[in-house]
Amino acid sequence: MTDDAQTAEEAVVARPLTGRTALVTGAGRGIGRAIALRLADAGADVILAVRSQDQLNGTSNEINARGRNATSVRVDLAEPAQARQAAADVLEVHGRIDILVNNAATVAPLGPSVGVDLDEYAAQLRLNVLAVATLTFAVLPPMLDSGWGRVVNVSSGVAARPADMIGGNAYVTTKAALEAHTVNLGAELVGTGVTVNAFRPGRVDTAMQTWVRDQNPARIGPALRERFTAFLSQGKLITPDRAASALLAHLLTDDATGQLWT
Repeated sequence: MTDDAQTAEEAVVARPLTGRTALVTGAGRGIGRAIALRLADAGADVILAVRSQDQLNGTSNEINARGRNATSVRVDLAEPAQARQAAADVLEVHGRIDILVNNAATVAPLGPSVGVDLDEYAAQLRLNVLAVATLTFAVLPPMLDSGWGRVVNVSSGVAARPADMIGGNAYVTTKAALEAHTVNLGAELVGTGVTVNAFRPGRVDTAMQTWVRDQNPARIGPALRERFTAFLSQGKLITPDRAASALLAHLLTDDATGQLWT
C-alpha cells in the first residue's frame, strides 16, 4: 500500500461519515449541538435546523472552525408549514439527506393536567411528534432510492416510565408517541438499507433541566420541581457530549431498525 493510499484509508476510518450529509434539529444547544459536533468530527457535512439565529451561528461557527462544512436553516418546527418548507428547501439544495437526527423538542407545558393550556399542549405535539414525521417522510424517498439512510429520534426514558413525571403529561405523551412511531416505521423499512431508531439519552445537563428547576413549584407542582432539582444535586446528570458520543456509537455500529437505544 502506498503512503497516499494508507493516508486515505486512515482518514476513512477516522471519519467514517465522510461524504454523508446529516440534518440535526434543535442543533443550537445541548444534546443537538453536541450531536452536530460529533457528526462533523466523524466526517459528515452537517445541516443545522435551529429556531434561534444566535444559537445557529454558534454551532455553525464551531463546526467550521473544525474544518468541516456546516450549513443552516432557521425554522420553527412547531409550525407545520415551516417544517414542510424547511424540508423542501434542504432537499432542493442538497438533493439527499443521509442522516436525520430529530432532536428538537419542548417540555412545556408543565403542571396539573386539568390546568394545562390545550393550545400549548397541541404545540408540543406538533413539535415533538408531527415535525418528526414531517421531516422523516420528506427525506425518506431519496434515502430509499440510494439504499442507505439513518433516522434517529431523540426520545426520553419517561416513555418507559410514564408515572415518573407527574405534571408532564404532554411531554410523556409525545415521547411515547414518538417511540411508537419509530418502532412501527422501523419495522416497515426492514431490508431497505434505511434504519429508524429512537435514542434515550439519559438525564442530561441541558437548558431544559435548568428551565424546569427555575419554574414556580406552585405552578408545575412541587414534586416535579424537586425531582429535577435532585437530579442536579445528587450528580445524576451527564454531559451533552457523553450522550452524543453514545448516540454516535450506535449510529456507526448498529444496522438494526426499530430499536430503542439507550
